[in-house]
Amino acid sequence: MLNFLDRKHSIAKPGHSRWLIPPAALAIHLAIGQVYALSVFNLPLTRIIGITESAAADWRLTTVGWIFSIAIVFLGLSAALFGKWLEREGPRKAMFVSALCFSGGFFVSALGVYLHNIWLVYLGYGVFGGIGLGIGYISPVSTLIKWFPDRPGMATGMAIMGFGGGAMIGSPLAVNLLDRFSSDVSAGVWETMLVMGSIYFCLMMIGVFLVRIPPKGWKPEGFSPANNAGKMITNNHVDADTALKTKQFWLLWVMLCVNVTAGIGVLGQASPMIQEMFSASITVQDAALFVALLSFFNLIGRFFWSSLSDKIGRQVVYGIYFGLGLILYALIPSLGTFETAFWFIAAFSLIMTMYGGGFATIPAYLRDLFGTFQVGAIHGRLLTAWSTAGVLGPVLINYIRQAQVDAGIPAAEAYSLTMYIMAGLLLIGFLCNLAIREVDKKHHIREV
Repeated sequence: MLNFLDRKHSIAKPGHSRWLIPPAALAIHLAIGQVYALSVFNLPLTRIIGITESAAADWRLTTVGWIFSIAIVFLGLSAALFGKWLEREGPRKAMFVSALCFSGGFFVSALGVYLHNIWLVYLGYGVFGGIGLGIGYISPVSTLIKWFPDRPGMATGMAIMGFGGGAMIGSPLAVNLLDRFSSDVSAGVWETMLVMGSIYFCLMMIGVFLVRIPPKGWKPEGFSPANNAGKMITNNHVDADTALKTKQFWLLWVMLCVNVTAGIGVLGQASPMIQEMFSASITVQDAALFVALLSFFNLIGRFFWSSLSDKIGRQVVYGIYFGLGLILYALIPSLGTFETAFWFIAAFSLIMTMYGGGFATIPAYLRDLFGTFQVGAIHGRLLTAWSTAGVLGPVLINYIRQAQVDAGIPAAEAYSLTMYIMAGLLLIGFLCNLAIREVDKKHHIREV
């Protein structure tokens, strides 16, 4: 079994279909994308002792909220730390380790819930699960790019679309299992975690068995690097350590950070924002539908924009993200004064497609600039921008809004300043994107 995981045993034989690789990546990303549905466990975790309602000894919601934060931090750290190991050992071994960590995180957390020890839950889903998230997120990227040099945006978009859609599976699965296992003596949480950990392990193992890497020098039939002329796509390579010394890496880091900061801040406050801006017409149920709609457009954007980038180039697509995005954010306060919420919803739906598209397009942008040699490792290090944005976005939305309300500004108008700040951040991203040029040849390695 261990030999099966070695890189040399995952090299594809002649005639192997490259279209079997996206399903392998999708199996991993659909599993780890469950992190977006983790909030389903929040309220049940505050009733472990009280069962039907929180008891004095139960965990507070703020205590439970740290599980997600810890997982996202370890996602970024593990992606950055294990990227070069992944490139060296191959995607099969990385996917297997990811499956062990992610499913193992559920099992350790289940024990923590059973013993009512929050530190075991933090260790389980937060640390082990977070490491599984990070390794699993980057493990298919470089493989997909090597199999699809003619359509890298489309290929990575398919996989990362799965991460965005993971909550669409994870949320109803968790709800149904919680209902099934809840009783007069149990909230059903630890049982649900055991079952979900087992299901996700089996799903991720499908990816482990399906994944292959192309033989050295393989190219799809009819593909010629010359077809990429004019799109700033290099035929050279830069290693991960050297990439950190280039301005292009840090420009992309800032671009990803500001795009995610703007998007994740809105996602976290979408429901109260639309209710406060349209208090006369939007109900709690309407707001819930709005959140679901944003998730749908986040999902669609990951595939649409990344596929489009193969046609018009990554720099052009990011120019659209930031240029159109900053206009839409600047318009939100005005759209919030309309009698109908239609244009407000339409604007945020479009914004969410570009938020998701930013995640899906960035691996192909990295490939364009740094080649395929260690693109997975470079991508892993770039994801520290996601961890940073995961803190910045909610802080900007929550604290600035609260300061506005404390200053006597009506709740419906309390988001205006934040929207203008978000537009300013996207302007920074727009300028960074304009500044990107091809990597200087002094950074290229001679051979791969």
